[in-house]
Amino acid sequence: MPYQDGPLIVRGDFELVTPDGETIDPGRATVALCRCGRSAVKPFCDGTHKAVRFRAGTDRETPAPRT
Repeated sequence: MPYQDGPLIVRGDFELVTPDGETIDPGRATVALCRCGRSAVKPFCDGTHKAVRFRAGTDRETPAPRT
């Protein structure tokens, strides 16, 4: 679940894997993943999004209404 202008929260049974296929041990069952790209502890969020006033993009496509 992405928080507005904040991290992506992941809960439950999951596995974090780098683009190279290396597994990252999250150390807990709930983690906050950085979306702003400025965290000092990537891929995890350290709250930097607040200091840099990160705003999530609004360029996502909106699905067409069903008819």
